[in-house]
Amino acid sequence: METRKIQTVGGGTYTVSLPKEWAESEGCTAGTTVNLHTHIDGLLVIQTPESQTGARNRVALEAGTDDPAEIEQLLRAAYAAGVESVVLEVPDGYTDDQLRAIERVTRNLTGVTVAEETETAVTVQTLLDAGEVSVRQSVRQLQFVALSMHRDAMAALTAGTTSDRWGDRDEQADRLYAMIDRYFERGLARLDEIDALGLTRPELFSLWVTANELERVADHAERIGTVADQLDGQPAGPIATGLNDIADEVRAVVEDAVRVIIGDACVATARQTLAKRRAVRQRITDLDRQLFESGDADYRLTRALDSLSRTAEHGGNIAEFGLRMAVRDGALADSSTGTDDADTSGSAAETES
Repeated sequence: METRKIQTVGGGTYTVSLPKEWAESEGCTAGTTVNLHTHIDGLLVIQTPESQTGARNRVALEAGTDDPAEIEQLLRAAYAAGVESVVLEVPDGYTDDQLRAIERVTRNLTGVTVAEETETAVTVQTLLDAGEVSVRQSVRQLQFVALSMHRDAMAALTAGTTSDRWGDRDEQADRLYAMIDRYFERGLARLDEIDALGLTRPELFSLWVTANELERVADHAERIGTVADQLDGQPAGPIATGLNDIADEVRAVVEDAVRVIIGDACVATARQTLAKRRAVRQRITDLDRQLFESGDADYRLTRALDSLSRTAEHGGNIAEFGLRMAVRDGALADSSTGTDDADTSGSAAETES
């Protein structure tokens, strides 16, 4: 880092000299036009027009005889990397399975469509505009989807209810997470993307990692639903009641933690949420011991209980990061007088699923 003094020229204009090494490396000389970007997080960035031309905006790839699963993986990777247009070339023509793989991607990723198709090439384009995307609202939606999956999975486990929209909501959760992941990646590479999203970089990071945790919550909801499908019947009354009570507390941990991250609750809520997690940990331990000591409890219920435990940890991770961000921003000192209208930003640490 270099330190330079701001000077004034005629008319009161402020000026600062550019580092010579940077100017030469970017091909800047007297008369070169550069772009100045001011950002909501207080940064002023200088870029040459050439540095902003997105080599990543459009890529051409030869799919050849690739397995359809590999083509799907390739397109998903390009979407996550922030690429706007992918041209897949197959000189000998596409197979039906390869085309179906491309169709699955366009159906399961937000804003993706086939823009052009010939016998030897398919152009897949993402039409999303960052100015029309709310990452914060997408995190809210992801939380709603993940927790609604969790409620239905527990109902299936303890009461034998079924839901014919289970698969749809799992795909919706994946779709929301993939979109948030895409914009986090684009925000790392393009400063104008941050401005279009209306977020500071710490805010975008906190929302992205929260989305990571919520995506895992959805995964564990699916796992609980799988256990429910495998059971021969529902657990006995006291066990079912214990599972449902724990599930309610676990969902409250996740919901309250996310409220802190998206700014709907103050840092005091994060501390209360961590206390809830400690309490629910003990309840899970007690019920796990009860299942172990019971002679007729289905051993598969311990898998569901493990998923409840991990879901609580994911919610706790979000709350922990909210607390950490509050310390960094100086909000912790005001938490004793804070209300749920306070604005706190943060993110969640990852936990292995």
